[in-house]
Amino acid sequence: MPRLPRSNGLARAVLRFRPAAFAGTFVSLFLAVAIVSACGILLETGARASTPPTRYAQAPVVVAADQQARLQMGRGDGAYEVAAQLPDRARVDAALLERLAPLGRAVPDVVFPVRDGAGRALDASGWGSTAFSPMELRAGRAPAGPGEVVLGGADGPDRVTLDTPAGAREFRVVGRADRAGAWFADTEARILSGHPDGLDAIVLFGADAAQARAAVDGRAQVLTGDARALDARLTGAQEVLTGLGGSFGGIATLVAVFTAAGTVALSVAQRSREFALLRAVGATPRQIRRTVATEALLVAPVAGVLGCVPGIALASWWFGQLKAKGAVPAAVDLVVSWIPLVSAVGLGLAAALIAGWAASRRPARIRPGRALAAAAVERLRPGWIRTPLGLAALAGGAACASLAATSSGPDAANAALGVVMLFMLAVALLGPLIARACATVFGLPLRAGGASGELAAANSRTHARRLASAITPIVLAMAFSSTLVFLHTSEDRAVRQQQEAGLLADHVVPLAGADPHAGADRLSADRASVDRAVADGAVALTRTSVLTVVGSGGDRTFHTASAQGVTGDLAKVEDLGVRSGDLSRLAPGTVAIDRTLAEATHTGTGDRIGLRLPDGAPVTPEIVAVYTRGLGLGEVTLPAADLAGHTTAGRPTELLVRGPAPEGLGPVLSAADWTSAQSVDRELNAWANTTMASVLGGFAAVAAANTLVMTVLDRRRELRMLRLIGSTRRQVLRMLYWEALLVSGTGIALGSAIALATLTPLTKAMTGTAPYVPPLLYGSFVAAAITLTLAATALPARRVLHLGRTSPTPT
Repeated sequence: MPRLPRSNGLARAVLRFRPAAFAGTFVSLFLAVAIVSACGILLETGARASTPPTRYAQAPVVVAADQQARLQMGRGDGAYEVAAQLPDRARVDAALLERLAPLGRAVPDVVFPVRDGAGRALDASGWGSTAFSPMELRAGRAPAGPGEVVLGGADGPDRVTLDTPAGAREFRVVGRADRAGAWFADTEARILSGHPDGLDAIVLFGADAAQARAAVDGRAQVLTGDARALDARLTGAQEVLTGLGGSFGGIATLVAVFTAAGTVALSVAQRSREFALLRAVGATPRQIRRTVATEALLVAPVAGVLGCVPGIALASWWFGQLKAKGAVPAAVDLVVSWIPLVSAVGLGLAAALIAGWAASRRPARIRPGRALAAAAVERLRPGWIRTPLGLAALAGGAACASLAATSSGPDAANAALGVVMLFMLAVALLGPLIARACATVFGLPLRAGGASGELAAANSRTHARRLASAITPIVLAMAFSSTLVFLHTSEDRAVRQQQEAGLLADHVVPLAGADPHAGADRLSADRASVDRAVADGAVALTRTSVLTVVGSGGDRTFHTASAQGVTGDLAKVEDLGVRSGDLSRLAPGTVAIDRTLAEATHTGTGDRIGLRLPDGAPVTPEIVAVYTRGLGLGEVTLPAADLAGHTTAGRPTELLVRGPAPEGLGPVLSAADWTSAQSVDRELNAWANTTMASVLGGFAAVAAANTLVMTVLDRRRELRMLRLIGSTRRQVLRMLYWEALLVSGTGIALGSAIALATLTPLTKAMTGTAPYVPPLLYGSFVAAAITLTLAATALPARRVLHLGRTSPTPT
């Protein structure tokens, strides 16, 4: 008997003479590496993101407050810290000036918005800031005392009235600067900012950072280098990038690697006859395993290296879109290094090796005399490893679904994520059993399709493993796409319904941007006009955010809750849907909260809730009411007086009017226009969900098409045999169409069930309602799945049958 070639020789021979056998594996690994590398690039960019200091570029040392709220969790060696970005700027205690003064020159800095009589919005600060943020006086002198100001521009009146966070004041213009802005004497700037005891920062000259840290003694942060940027948008960008690259990237990586591994296993299983023949002629189990491993080593690195190219392109496009939408500052650059690329390639290679090893165990262990006979039929009995694991995953998914249904807030969200992942794992592990059951159930109506339908049903029951490999990617695409997209549609619908039902005002006047970091360019009405409108019955709202701790036990974390500070009779302009308590009791030191927040914090009417105000100041107000329309109107409602001095703008952001439209207050929106405008704030989340669904669903769809093509091409002998025994080309194609419909129908049903099991507890916790699934949108998902399976089955089948016309025997 001739000697068999070495394992690497066998692998090279197969790749050389049967390259089509590895095309599907190559495509799957190529796409998997592309997605994993893109997510890795975004994750690394978020971890390394930085912006250069602008305002404090010439400040050697900056002392500022920590811009994050922190919560210590656990004890001893297991202790860790939970942190969240503050909604507004945290300020450092002005008393630190005395501690730092002996070290050198300590310059206090405050920045706040003002508005002049012409409607222009300006950034104002103290004159001392010119020491590190230089400007040139075109005319006049520096402000020396109260009532004096330097304004940008070359000309203008000598006296101006400026609306400041501390109120409207008249000032004498003593100088003109070369750039836009307003500068007051340092002491007066601190008073006008609305928070005289808090400073945005203290700039220290003539001392090093170590001396400053010793002086502040942990009461503030001492910053040098790029940390001096103090850009709150950078922290938000880091959270977005690490969320996409980490949270979504983790899910995408699991799906991509799992799908790629399934394709590798399918490729090995399809060559069971070849391995059986090798065993029959004397190949050892080690040679079979080494052949499969060598094939992976030959295909995976090439697919991985090539997959990095679209991965970089995908990350670049994604990053550019985030910049264009304002989620990432313009100064942040995309970081592309070897770390995520090599990691993605290594992950793809590891997945190929493990999947190939697992799939080659059976053909390698079987006795040579039984190899060909065993390869001729598909094994029907369940695997003793996959089946228990699949049942455990199914039980875990059911347990998580039950937990999510009885939980609220973050607990429900965390449990819902476990639902989709565990059910997907169960489908993958129990695929053959599920496929055989679905083939039995759905095969009953197939018999009505005549001989072709009955043959399709019989084939599906007999070749359940082949059917499962095609169903799993369809389930993946349907489950994840539906979960991500319909989560947004459910939330958007609930928000709109709550706003339409809860907003009683006839008109809304936007007064200032709610984002403290967006500048003051959206200011419209002055403070005196707002005060007159409130006196006439209007209600002024200060829209912002506050932090609170949600969860229980070791799962506590910060939650950023939308908040509205109220000046006036809120009941005239809003119906919050009070469930318990009384909003008329709302007074300084009290608060009303939404029911979802009450459930997440385990509080109710009469309890006290711990809040961090926008600048991080801790308060514990008493809850006087719990309501149901917080998602659309605000999760926390408190008196505006409690927000005084804790926001940068220091003024209301909206004026709600019942009755005729007010005059002289700037642009006025109707209630319907205001409701429509609020959706803009949710556009980024909607875009992110849609993009993630497109990326993950698109990958799963391509994987499904790839698997179907591989399956059809592997059935060349079977299809040509059917032609030889008298079946017409049309009958064979109809059989394949019925099988494709069985695959798509099963995948759609299972994927929809998983998505529904995930969405139901999640939307109940977030909105208090059932998921909202737009029929047309869901129909497009179903149509796409059916079209994909039909196309991926018909095209290669027609090719096989066309070539089969010239083949007298089923080769």
